[in-house]
Amino acid sequence: MSKKKTKSEPVEPKSGLFSKISEFREFVEESKGEMKKVTYPSQKQTLATCGSVLFLVVLIALFLGLVDVALAKIIEVLLP
Repeated sequence: MSKKKTKSEPVEPKSGLFSKISEFREFVEESKGEMKKVTYPSQKQTLATCGSVLFLVVLIALFLGLVDVALAKIIEVLLP
């Protein structure tokens, strides 16, 4: 009786140096294909995004600074 593999059974991993090299080559080829699908933002989009991030960082820093000063003042009043 021969046992047929079905799709629900896991495939046994191959062992050996040549199989690892083959897997690596397959990985590299698939990676090349995926890298061709990548789209990069234009310089204008990058600068706009960078500007937005910097603006939000400054805004949040100011907010946290004001909250820190306010809480420090409240603690000074409560704990003379």
